Amino acid sequence: MEYSPKKIFTNLDDNKFSFKKKFGQNFIVDENIINNIIKLTDISSDTLVIEVGPGAGSLTYKLCEKAKNVLCYEIDTSLKKILDKNLEKYDNVEIIYEDFLKADLKKDLKKYDYKKLYLVSNLPYYITTPIITKIITDNILISKIVVMVQKEVGDRFSAKVGSKDYNSLTVFLNYYFDIKKILNVSKNVFIPKPNVDSVVVSLVKKDKKEYIKNEKLFFEIIRNSFTQKRKTLRNNLKNYNLNNIENTLKKYNMDLSIRAEQISLDIFIDIANNYED
Repeated sequence: MEYSPKKIFTNLDDNKFSFKKKFGQNFIVDENIINNIIKLTDISSDTLVIEVGPGAGSLTYKLCEKAKNVLCYEIDTSLKKILDKNLEKYDNVEIIYEDFLKADLKKDLKKYDYKKLYLVSNLPYYITTPIITKIITDNILISKIVVMVQKEVGDRFSAKVGSKDYNSLTVFLNYYFDIKKILNVSKNVFIPKPNVDSVVVSLVKKDKKEYIKNEKLFFEIIRNSFTQKRKTLRNNLKNYNLNNIENTLKKYNMDLSIRAEQISLDIFIDIANNYED
């Protein structure tokens, strides 16, 4: 199939496909947006691309043109006939009909030979954070993640210290990745049309992470600092050695009366590295 919105519509209709809200299905059908994503992602002939939720294959089709291989995970088996038809001209794509969050990624990747590994996907709201968390916790050596997400999610990923969108997820992700928003996407380019606009966010793995003595402690301190966002560190971290934490904060002219949203990644790292019970 040569990609076009009309053909995507026709194939969905011909197969009497019904969109499933539980899977957050909103398929992108604007060729210009898809071409921009491909261009901004910088995929080459030695790249293996993972796509989660290919839908009807409109993004997948373009990924296959650029990448060495495309490995897709699709939870909705009723899309199989549609995807087989829409991607029939390509032999460099594999679709595993499985919940990505339950997949054995390392096992699935073993069969591929590649130099760069990317994740490129249009992700539903409810699964965005679990997918990126899985990549991190499974220790998948992925060099770039380019995802289209709801605008409010993208705002949190790339939020600045002190802003209302800055939260524990912002800190976690910025520890691992350099993050930037690369493309705004109108809700009008999807079927069915969602209630909000989207944004494409690029997360490039950092060549060298900051040294952290105890990552488990580091993540616990961040998580607990943001437990109740409007409360101060003194309230959120009352089960910790507050004198110890305050001694670190003093180096930055801060004290325990501040909120977590005012603390940068570097300061959280310093707190964790110098923490003693």
